[in-house]
Amino acid sequence: MKKYALLVLFPAILFAQEKPATVTPKQAGKYDTNKFSQMYDILATPNMFRTASGAPGPAYYQQQADYKMDVELDDRNSKLSGSETVTYYNNSPDSLEYLWVQLDQNQAAKNSQSPLAENEKISQVIPVEKFTNDYLKPSLERGFNIEYVKDSKGNSLSYTINQTMMRINLPVPMKPGEKYSFSVKWWYNINDYQKDGGRSGYELFEKEGNKIYVIAQFFPRMAVYNDVEGWQNMQFWGDGEFALPFGNYEVNITVPSDHVMEATGELMNRSEVFTTAQVKRYELAQKTFDKPVVIVTQAEAEATEKGFSENKKTWKFSAKNVRDFGIATSRKFILDAMAVQLNDKTVMATSIYPKEANPLWGETSTMTVAHTLKSYSSHTFDYPYPKAVSVSAEDQGMEYPMICWNYGRPDEKGVVSDRIKHGMMSVIIHEVGHNFFPMIVNSDERQWTWMDEGLNSFMEYMAEQELDPHYPSTRGPAKNIVPYMSGDQKFLEPIMSNSENIIQFGNNSYGKPAAGLNILRETIMGRELFDHAFKVYANRWKFKHPTPEDFFRTMEDASAVDLDWFFRGWFYSTDFVDIGIEEVKQYYVSETPTAELKDVKIRKGRFGQDKGPFVYLIADKSPELAPSQKKALQIEDVKLLSDYVNQNLSETEKASLKAPKYFYEVAFNKPGGMLMPIIVELTYEDDTKEVFKYPAQIWRKNNETAKKVFATTKAIKKIQIDPKLETADIDVTNNTWPKEEIKSKFD
Repeated sequence: MKKYALLVLFPAILFAQEKPATVTPKQAGKYDTNKFSQMYDILATPNMFRTASGAPGPAYYQQQADYKMDVELDDRNSKLSGSETVTYYNNSPDSLEYLWVQLDQNQAAKNSQSPLAENEKISQVIPVEKFTNDYLKPSLERGFNIEYVKDSKGNSLSYTINQTMMRINLPVPMKPGEKYSFSVKWWYNINDYQKDGGRSGYELFEKEGNKIYVIAQFFPRMAVYNDVEGWQNMQFWGDGEFALPFGNYEVNITVPSDHVMEATGELMNRSEVFTTAQVKRYELAQKTFDKPVVIVTQAEAEATEKGFSENKKTWKFSAKNVRDFGIATSRKFILDAMAVQLNDKTVMATSIYPKEANPLWGETSTMTVAHTLKSYSSHTFDYPYPKAVSVSAEDQGMEYPMICWNYGRPDEKGVVSDRIKHGMMSVIIHEVGHNFFPMIVNSDERQWTWMDEGLNSFMEYMAEQELDPHYPSTRGPAKNIVPYMSGDQKFLEPIMSNSENIIQFGNNSYGKPAAGLNILRETIMGRELFDHAFKVYANRWKFKHPTPEDFFRTMEDASAVDLDWFFRGWFYSTDFVDIGIEEVKQYYVSETPTAELKDVKIRKGRFGQDKGPFVYLIADKSPELAPSQKKALQIEDVKLLSDYVNQNLSETEKASLKAPKYFYEVAFNKPGGMLMPIIVELTYEDDTKEVFKYPAQIWRKNNETAKKVFATTKAIKKIQIDPKLETADIDVTNNTWPKEEIKSKFD
């Protein structure tokens, strides 16, 4: 104990003996601006709902909303009508005076504020059809038409519609633990999404008059109420997507009897809506794991699309613990499916598409769905739903629980370029992958687009590379985000910006988070630590509502890696990476000091002054010499060093000595504000290479400069920073010594 106390106090004694610095009136104090400062100033305070570890707390709660719906499609008039009964469960500790319901279709209504909030300019060259639609045609009557809102006894309820939000005024506040049921009846005109835009709608095949419908945001949906901000009732302006509670759905969908449909949930009346032969094919698909089984054939679809049935058919779906519902229906659809084994669970991978999508879709879509389920499950949790459906919808890429719409078809001659094929495969991986983020790990898309798009783009990249190591992934590799991060700062925002405030939406919310996570996995944390922490996050928050803080804290909590510096710089700023080689000094060893070294003060060790005799490392004054001309250290040529080794070391110790011959001091600078590990590749004069990697903490005491010493057995011919472009360094022209002419920053 006395020895321990002495060790603790000794530095204080030394410090007390030093003469204090003189403080003049001109000097001023400073705040902690070190980029390694912890994020206490940014992150929300942990509480009983969300813990400091990033896990849900003992008081964590979430609301539930169950839906029973009857929906009917008027195919001739492209109109959807429906009625729903919503049962809302108040699991919060709060009394609720009113309920907020989302009316997202109102974003396109005539009185919508969304187009008024957008800047406009004249397009001087414009297609005739677009000019006619923009300036001549009257706007389609769009948005929800609410016919009634009633309580469980059929009494009218008071409600107020504010753009894309509807407040239902409760007669009596809902107490904690209570549930409340109400019903809504509505209708709206379905949009032609290729002309009018939108995340859903119909695609018109003009020659035959048929349509493919991909229907979403089609019903009044409950908003989220949580511990973070109460009601998430931010208006839907168009970019920030959806925040939704989980619940159970029973949905009956009436369409023309010649339609083929897929939707969220399990089909409850398969024998009523498919032929006997088609049911048998589906039963075969449930046992087939190597390739898709065609259930509705192209010949059947081609025969059906020639007619236009006036009869109706109702499809019945049931979905448990989902946050939303999507529908795809058309008389043009071909349907195939196959089984996917995920440990002890079997899931159905399914695709529906028109003949115009073949042969590409029949050969590729369902196989890509199956691969996605396996890849994502291996990095998170086994896919919990019974199926995942990919729908061919040109010019679309959108996701809902168990179903998504994806673009990509052959041209009119049936030709499929590599660009089209890979584009289609990537969008399928991405949209099917959204089942995990945010359909299950249910983040708030209205606030933080990156929490679903960024995480999912990263997972997409891993799935693509697992499919083919040479896959032409567009998002994920660090070098791919360099053009964005080196752009004009006027057009950049931190990732931690609200969805509606982002200028370069794809780069900010998809590309930069994906690249950042890839850098964490490959360069900063390593795969083992990253993969474990990421899986912990996914499992902690599946079927729950995480915030950014929950993600940041969990990644540290499960890995024992301090990442505050990374999250602060990469997510909360627009700092960029630029690390360079400022100077390289070469030294040789001598026992004779130069005139300058005679006057150098000998450094003090922790317990006193270093004792001689000394050898001297002398800076080489002729850096233009070739490496082979530099003086190489031979221990026997430096008598003091040779004597010390021979007199003080045993034969065993001498046999284990290293034999450095060349000594270099490399000074690194950091023109960019973003911290990053320093990856250094040395090329020796015999063209062999060696890589050294220094953690970002090398910058912790000086955020601007760092130095490292290399004692090597071979002369160094070249030094290069980040040779594999792992860190998103925006300027590689300062990455080499001797300085090289770099043809392209981004090669």
